[in-house]
Amino acid sequence: MATRLVQINMKAQDDAALGRFWAEALGWGIDSEGPGVTNLEPLGFSYPDPVAVCIDIIARPEPKTVKNRVHLDLATTSTAHQQELVARLKSLGATPVDVGQGDVPWTVMADPEGNEFCVLEPRPVYRGTGPIAAVVVDCTDPREMARFWGGAMDWTLHEVTDDCATMRSAKGVGPYLEFIRTPDTKSGWNRVHLDVRPYPGDDPAAEAARLRALGAADPGIDQSTIHWTVLADPEGNEFCLLAPA
Repeated sequence: MATRLVQINMKAQDDAALGRFWAEALGWGIDSEGPGVTNLEPLGFSYPDPVAVCIDIIARPEPKTVKNRVHLDLATTSTAHQQELVARLKSLGATPVDVGQGDVPWTVMADPEGNEFCVLEPRPVYRGTGPIAAVVVDCTDPREMARFWGGAMDWTLHEVTDDCATMRSAKGVGPYLEFIRTPDTKSGWNRVHLDVRPYPGDDPAAEAARLRALGAADPGIDQSTIHWTVLADPEGNEFCLLAPA
């Protein structure tokens, strides 16, 4: 049994407006499975497929108050492409932000609801990932996160150090999942989180039990009205275990 990362869940006060921003930013298609939900995926995409990690934007009334612990890194192919992308994102409503990054070759920005993301300088490792180079999770212990998520998913670990752990689909396609050491600790629930799915035929209850045995915890919320399971990784980051597909 194993899971794989299939989408990012992002909360928004206006899911439709934020969905339009990210659809334009990524060049993806936009859809909605119901009121208060905006779904984004590449044009012609057949879900789920590791070639892309999709985005679900869910309406929630609470405003963003702290720096997100999960963010997207966007890929570029040249310095000119990076500059053009930053300019285009600004025209769509993104703004440059200072999160203490100092003098770095990438550009830190925030979307119209304040969600941080990075526009990276061109890096050979991200060629072929698509517009999203990596999904990045802040953490205090990348090695422990690599142990948990390496056991939780069937993705391949590419690097594990005291400062960074990197994973990617075993098929060698799509974005990377990166755990970056930061001094900040988690505060409140995550407005952006990971959604994972088991494979067809797997037992969701058995998979949830396996994740708990690896170190996942129950976040202590009422789950009586939902048909998926909300868990938290060893650093308290909420994630959703969806139905097999």
